[in-house]
Amino acid sequence: MNTDEHAIRDIVARWHSATAAGDVDTVLGLMTDDVVFLVAGRPPMRGRDAFERGLRGLLAQHRIESSGEIKEIGIAGSLAYCWSELSVRVTPISGGNATTRAGDALSILRKQADGSWRVARDANLLVQT
Repeated sequence: MNTDEHAIRDIVARWHSATAAGDVDTVLGLMTDDVVFLVAGRPPMRGRDAFERGLRGLLAQHRIESSGEIKEIGIAGSLAYCWSELSVRVTPISGGNATTRAGDALSILRKQADGSWRVARDANLLVQT
């Protein structure tokens, strides 16, 4: 495994752990300012600020646990992709039934001037299980 692939795997692991810990600032640091999230049936979520509002709102009332298995990473210059199979469990803090969504996600990452990688685009194909 080369250094770039290791760095991308680390981003995925940090995303899961930071989300579970409710550490929104760490999650935001893993994406570009112009990030775009694509979710079936919804308009694209454009920009880090939009993602932040959504995540902070969700975490105010829910706990999120996620896990996944990276299926493939490809790197070409300053762009990379990461295909993962994910499972996300969202549990209301006030009690009640948790919901679980699972499926594939495809992320496009962009290498930054400092050599770090950040998520620039993400297509999420998770469905409720």
